[in-house]
Amino acid sequence: MQSSQDNIYATALDKVADFVFDDRVAGVFSDMIKRSVPGYAQIVAGIGDFAAQFATPNSTLYDLGCSLGASTLSMRRHIAERSCNIVAVDNSQAMIERCSEHLSAYVSDTPVELVCADIRDIEINNASLVVLNFTLQFLPPEDRDTLLKKIYQGLLPGGALILSEKLRFADAVIQQVIDAQHLDFKRANGYSELEISQKRSAIENVMKTDTLEIHQQRFAQAGFQHHNVWFQCFNFASMVAVK
Repeated sequence: MQSSQDNIYATALDKVADFVFDDRVAGVFSDMIKRSVPGYAQIVAGIGDFAAQFATPNSTLYDLGCSLGASTLSMRRHIAERSCNIVAVDNSQAMIERCSEHLSAYVSDTPVELVCADIRDIEINNASLVVLNFTLQFLPPEDRDTLLKKIYQGLLPGGALILSEKLRFADAVIQQVIDAQHLDFKRANGYSELEISQKRSAIENVMKTDTLEIHQQRFAQAGFQHHNVWFQCFNFASMVAVK
């Protein structure tokens, strides 16, 4: 399905409501993410490479917060082991429906189970790879430790978690410098000052970002002894943790 151009915030709104992954957002999500998240394509491609590396026979790979299925598709294209399966989860029915259409456009021997549910309610079992691609930041902060511990427990020995997140920085000067770079990235991709301002207002109560140090602490508390950043562009990073 072709994504439309994101112009959701192009017109001045009397009141900017909290950001929701509804049908309107699902329809423009590919364009929105491409123009808003630097390095997104590289991260998705890398997730496919990690799937090729970590997928083991008869195991399950999870895409938690799958949205339109970019990470799911990338994993499915790179898995050589035919006995694997993928579970892709999102709590937005609009995203799940569009994800199903995207997946059906590509023939593959790797089955994908699409689940419309809260990722906090999903059991993680026999997992060789779990992906949280810009998903954890939308959960209440108090639920993030619990989810990572559940993922760790559900991973097979030698399995991996890929966690991509927008970062905040404890150093206020660095935060300002890198935030300015990200805003310039959005402007270069055609977003107006009005769109940038209204989108920020819509998302500020919905997405609460963490510092890299908090992520590192959370990995350690969950049980991961091996974890590090494998990709970063401005304030967007993807991390790998191995059980």
